Amino acid sequence: MTAIHISLVGRGDLSGEIYRQIRQAIFEGRLKERDRLPATRELARSLAVSRSTVTAAYERLLGEGLATSRAGTATFVTGKIARAKRQSPGLRAGSVLEARNVWNSVSVLVAFNTRAEFDFRMGIPDAALFPHLAWRRAVTRALRSSETAEAFYDSSSGLHPLRKAIADHIAVSRSIKAVPEDLIITNGTQQGLDIVARILIEPGDQIVVEDPGYRPAVQLFRSLRARVIGVPVDDEGLVVECLPSNARAVYVTPSHQFPLGIAMSLRRRHALLAWAERNDAAIIEDDYDSEFRSGGRPLEPLQTLDSHGRVIYVGSFSKTMLPALRLGFLVLPPSLHLAAAKAKFVSDWHSSALVQSALARFIADGSFARHIRKVGKEYNQRHAIVTATLERDFSDYLELIPSETGLHVAALARGASVARLATIARRAAGLGVGIQQISSFAVQQEQRSGITIGYGAIKTSKIAEGLRRLRKCFAV
Repeated sequence: MTAIHISLVGRGDLSGEIYRQIRQAIFEGRLKERDRLPATRELARSLAVSRSTVTAAYERLLGEGLATSRAGTATFVTGKIARAKRQSPGLRAGSVLEARNVWNSVSVLVAFNTRAEFDFRMGIPDAALFPHLAWRRAVTRALRSSETAEAFYDSSSGLHPLRKAIADHIAVSRSIKAVPEDLIITNGTQQGLDIVARILIEPGDQIVVEDPGYRPAVQLFRSLRARVIGVPVDDEGLVVECLPSNARAVYVTPSHQFPLGIAMSLRRRHALLAWAERNDAAIIEDDYDSEFRSGGRPLEPLQTLDSHGRVIYVGSFSKTMLPALRLGFLVLPPSLHLAAAKAKFVSDWHSSALVQSALARFIADGSFARHIRKVGKEYNQRHAIVTATLERDFSDYLELIPSETGLHVAALARGASVARLATIARRAAGLGVGIQQISSFAVQQEQRSGITIGYGAIKTSKIAEGLRRLRKCFAV
């Protein structure tokens, strides 16, 4: 028997209302063919009406062929619903409400829904390297903690122990200057960017992004009615000389430019900070995967070099831990603390207290640092194999862009067009090899012909065979 919601509050013609609401439920598909309707006595009792009132409504449904009654059994919805729908003048094919046009241009990322046998796509860490046992212990301790149990609705800024643990960690690992009060815990980088845009950007404001750059950020800024300006990237990073003077903010990935992998030079970093100060602009620094380094001297983050409170630092645990945890953080200048906490509050109140508590313990007891050291060695080995193979076996087809940070490298095509690389990518997919084209990350500038090779998702033992198959696609 199917439960039916029928409201008779403030209604007259009770029998007619019961009939009309059941009829509408049939038309809308909430009641389907062969669904059993409540017995007249039972429905009358639940609605506080006489049984004869319900019986009269059922008789109208039977008369229209929308229901059938079996002697001595019950009343069922019939199979004549489709014809009744076509004949019903009150049936709506769809809603008159329409979303803003900007959402027609947003493409939801579905590339990671399927996996390739030889997966060289960016942004995917190796789940097999995740410290499941240590994390399980941290979660168990968090479940038993009174701090977690009593966090019915936590502070929008996040659990203080986690903010302190992160502040302590990034002070050592990235030389970031921050106290716990400077941090807001977010559900990943994307929510962090959303919060920053909400508190800084008015509709119509200009926000600069790298071109090529991170497409989800571009889509987010456009959805908030910002005017997104793409500025080119060269071998020193974002070309500061091309920045418009009236931009409200600039979004950059200086440690490992996405997707080219270039590290912004120190000279260019100082130039960008000077530009922001001259033009009263904000810098949003996305440091998405710089925990992993294969060599060279790390450059200071923009946040560390900033002496005027212009930089907002965005961090994430999606690459260092697992994307499924959906945890990230913002490091904000004091002038933005309150507004960011309010923006987080109206967005989703706060991130999971349980996961926050577990991560705080995981960082504080040294498990996170040990995990980074362990997986860093594995990723360094993969980086070495990938770069050596590209330089040796692909020199006729690709020019490798030097990169010593993160979980992917990029290479520009020697002579092959964007269309030609698209054909190569399709051919590679047929051989079980997943790659991405640099051209798919273009914002406004001319598309660059090249590919990216991620080494987070692919096992070390499979890299050589995957690249061998990829080279066959270039050689055809």
